[in-house]
Amino acid sequence: MTKRNSDPLKPQAMASGSAISIIAPASFALPERVERGLLNLRSAGFDPRPTANALARGPLFFAGTPEQRLADFYSAFTDRSTNAVMCLRGGYGSNYLLNGIDLEVIAGNPKPFFAYSDLTGIQCLLLDQLGLPAFHGPMLAADFFLSDGVHLESFQAAISGRPYTLGAEEGLRTIKPGNARGELYGGCLSILASLIGTNWEPRTEGKLLFVEDVGTKPYQVDRLLWQLRNAGKLEGVRGIIFGEMLNCVSEGAAPELLEQAILNTLEGFDGPIAFGLRSGHVSRQNVTLAFGVEAELIAAEKATLQILEPAVIAT
Repeated sequence: MTKRNSDPLKPQAMASGSAISIIAPASFALPERVERGLLNLRSAGFDPRPTANALARGPLFFAGTPEQRLADFYSAFTDRSTNAVMCLRGGYGSNYLLNGIDLEVIAGNPKPFFAYSDLTGIQCLLLDQLGLPAFHGPMLAADFFLSDGVHLESFQAAISGRPYTLGAEEGLRTIKPGNARGELYGGCLSILASLIGTNWEPRTEGKLLFVEDVGTKPYQVDRLLWQLRNAGKLEGVRGIIFGEMLNCVSEGAAPELLEQAILNTLEGFDGPIAFGLRSGHVSRQNVTLAFGVEAELIAAEKATLQILEPAVIAT
């Protein structure tokens, strides 16, 4: 397997009007969501171009066979007429592509890759092995189809390479104070945990870790964090930022149970912990995060996350 170089593999910055390849590496999306997403992405000044199998439905809950999805994955990155790759949605199924990805193809054609949820595994693979920054941000039929689904300020800053700061307006607040700086890394908590013991274990040591999930009850979040901790995946982690954790509640339980469970299983963790950043599975305005670049978490009375390093090369 290709080994990551010490330097990141940064793609070119995107300008307004850039063409974006649209792929579906996991589950299929509802046609009406696809249509609205295409319309809204065009209205935002971009040129979305679905790949050959992006609208496939089946077998089962997949958006085409693994071979079809992998072919679209390659064509999206190698298409010289497009500037980025964006997934329709997550769901389930991109794990079937991990064994088949030819990293040399991606290394020769780096592009911003927008995804989250089930696609965490692929994003971690490309970041860990190639140094390709991951754009944990909006997807076409999960966020762009909504009128208020995308945090455009962070999206535009990430694709242009401008530093940007996120804070209370994006949901972020402190639950354990402190400051930490390091390479931002992470994704969907349940996917990160599922990769432990495989060839694609997440490389979390020394990182500023962002994790989020959806519909996961507090005891399940506790169990996932326990797994990460006892697998050594929190060793050397400098700070932890939790997402909005949408619908991560237990019926009839106190609203603060999730935060209590987090602090319980992370008892003794040295770094700062923040909570609530709307990136990934969110109720509105999905924030774009760039994994693989330097960032700083300041968890004080007010919490801020500063993206200090561009994830793209300015043109």
